[in-house]
Amino acid sequence: MSYTAMISRNAAEALIPQDVAKEIMQLAPEASVTMRLGKRLPNMSAATRKLPVLSALIAGGFVDGDTGLKQTSAAAWEDKQLIAAEIAVVVPIPEAVLDDADYDIWGQIKPQIAEEFGRIFDTAVLFGTNKPDDWPEGLSVQAGANAVTIETDLWDAVMGSEGMIAKVEESGYMVNGHVAATSMRGRLRGARTSGGIPIFQRSATNGRYELDGEPVFFPMNGSMAGVQPLMISGDWSQMVWAIRQDMTYKVLDQAVITDAQGAIVYNLAQQDMVALRAVMRVAWQVANPARRGASAGFPFSVLYPEEE
Repeated sequence: MSYTAMISRNAAEALIPQDVAKEIMQLAPEASVTMRLGKRLPNMSAATRKLPVLSALIAGGFVDGDTGLKQTSAAAWEDKQLIAAEIAVVVPIPEAVLDDADYDIWGQIKPQIAEEFGRIFDTAVLFGTNKPDDWPEGLSVQAGANAVTIETDLWDAVMGSEGMIAKVEESGYMVNGHVAATSMRGRLRGARTSGGIPIFQRSATNGRYELDGEPVFFPMNGSMAGVQPLMISGDWSQMVWAIRQDMTYKVLDQAVITDAQGAIVYNLAQQDMVALRAVMRVAWQVANPARRGASAGFPFSVLYPEEE
């Protein structure tokens, strides 16, 4: 009886299809509503990228007479930082499960990893939930000055002169999308005019909900579940994101997996197990450059439910 034999890396990697990393990476943006709506920048070549943002605008004027002096002006830029952070998971799997040819283990795992990575990114971007210390605050936090609370009328809170869309417009932007909790679907369906006519309706061409002609997305990855605000609206071209490292994986067959206290949870070699480690590094930022004819503001607004 031997306790020194172990599964070789070559033997374990034969069980992992070579297209696993590629397929998961293709699914991740689809699983993230903020990646879908935001503007993707070219992949990062380093952990940090400077994002030059215009902070002061050129100012010109009329010249007084034939010999009047032309005024001078200058522009200014500030650097915002995109700082890549790592999202990762380790999935231990008994070899006996992998050896069962009738069970498509990768077909079960891949969508779950993609959805979870999307949820982690979305909750950090939307609310700042569990965000890295050097990431920006969530959109709902930064948009605090543009917060709207439903008082008596949902239409007024969203579409009125003091509503969500108007607050973004006052900041010099045009709303091009909304992200809402699934509970908002019922609110939208139930909103009626004084004559009983539905205010918000699904588009006849694509079947999606629209507010003022712009789409409303209801994330199904859990990022908007049980949280406030009910909806975040804005100019999503100002939410930029970039990948530092595409989804990669590594098969572990000789490692031990511990908990936060250092206690061993799995000993892969002794327990006839392998583990798939999936890693992705991504960054995001809000550009929000200086705009003409607009007060200092923010390109997003948030909607909160009625105060109890």
